[in-house]
Amino acid sequence: MPGPAAGTAHAATTTDVVCLGESMVTFLPSQPGRLADVPSFGRGIGGAESNVACALAAAGHRAAWVGRVGADGFGDHLVETIAGYGVDTSAVRRDPDRPTGIYFRTATDRGAGAHEVAYYRAGSAASAMSPSNVPYGEVFAGRILHLSGITAALSADCLALLRELTAERPGRPLVSFDVNHRPHLWRGGDASVLLELARRSDLVFVGEDEAEEAWGIVGAEAIRAALPEPSVLVVKRGSAGATVFSGLRPGPRSSNAGGAESAPALRSTEGGGAESAPASRSMEGGGAGNAPDTVTHVPALHVDVVAAVGAGDAFAAGFLSATLRGLPVRDRVRHGHLMAAAVLTVPGDLTEPPARDHADRLAALDDGAWGRLRLGPGWTAADRAPEEVRTS
Repeated sequence: MPGPAAGTAHAATTTDVVCLGESMVTFLPSQPGRLADVPSFGRGIGGAESNVACALAAAGHRAAWVGRVGADGFGDHLVETIAGYGVDTSAVRRDPDRPTGIYFRTATDRGAGAHEVAYYRAGSAASAMSPSNVPYGEVFAGRILHLSGITAALSADCLALLRELTAERPGRPLVSFDVNHRPHLWRGGDASVLLELARRSDLVFVGEDEAEEAWGIVGAEAIRAALPEPSVLVVKRGSAGATVFSGLRPGPRSSNAGGAESAPALRSTEGGGAESAPASRSMEGGGAGNAPDTVTHVPALHVDVVAAVGAGDAFAAGFLSATLRGLPVRDRVRHGHLMAAAVLTVPGDLTEPPARDHADRLAALDDGAWGRLRLGPGWTAADRAPEEVRTS
C-alpha cells in the first residue's frame, strides 16, 4: 500500500495548516419547520475540515484544504467557494465516477429533538479517499495537519488513511484531531477507533458529551486519563466552557523542524490563564513515570445564538490560530470561544471572523469583564468593546 515516505514534509513550509476531509454542499431551509414542510432551500457549504480551513484563511493564515469531490457542478461550487475564502484548494482531487456529497437540514439546533438532517453522502467522492490516492506532499506541507473523526467514519479506506496520517514518523507535522463524533455515521460501526486516532495525535479537541456517548467516559479528568498521549487535550464542556490539559507526551512522534511548535512548547509558559493549576498523570509508556500537566479552565461566553451549527469547527480554528501565534493557553481558548461566537450569531456554518485586534482586545480582558461579555448578531462588525457587547 503506497504511503508517505519518511521526511515527506517540505524543509521550508509555506502553509500554516492543512485540513483534510469531506466537504459537502448543504441546503439551508428558507424557514423553520420540518423538512417535509420547507418550501425552498438556500445553497451553502459544510464540512468540518473545510470550515476550519476557511475560518483560518479568513483570519489571515495560510490554509489549505485537501479533499475529493465529484466531477460535477456541486464539486465546482465547493472548490470555488472554499477557494473564495482564500484557502488553497490545489490538492483537491476530482472523482469521475462518484458524486459530491450533499445534505439538507432544518433550522433548529442540532441538539433539539425536532432537528432533522438528510444526508446524501453514501458512495460520495470523499468516501473513496485512501492511503493510495491522497497527495502526501501537499498533506504534509503545513506546520499543522488538521483531521477529524468524521473522515474515519466514511469508509474503511478513509479510516486506513487516518491511521496512516497519524502514524509516528520523521517529518510528520503537528497533528490536530477533532473527535467530531457523529452517532449516525457510526451506526453498526465501532466509534472506539476515534479514541485510537486521538491517542496518536498531538492536539485533540473533544466534547464531554462526545466522550460519554462514544466511549462511555465521563468527565474531563477521566477523558485525560484515557488520552494521556496528546501534548494538548482540549475538553469542550458546552456552556461551562473548556478545560485544557497541556503537558509532555510520552515520546517524539515527529522530527519535522518546520512544525508549528515542538509539542512541549504547546504548553503556555506565560503563567496566565483562568483557573490554571499543575496536575500529575501517569504517562503510559513514557518511561519517566509521572509528568506534570497544566490544567487551564476558561469559561464560555454568553452568546445570543442564531444557529448552533459550525461552532465546534470555529472553536478549533480560533484555538489553532492562537496556537500558530504562540499565545498562552488561556488566550488560545478565548480565541476559540470568540470564533465560535461569531458563527453562533449567524445562520450558516461560516462567517467573517472578528478582526484580529478586535479579538485580541476581548481575549485580553480580565476574568470579570470576560464573564460579563454578551455577544449578539453583528458583534464582529463593532469597532469598540462598548458597542459590541452588553456587560450586564
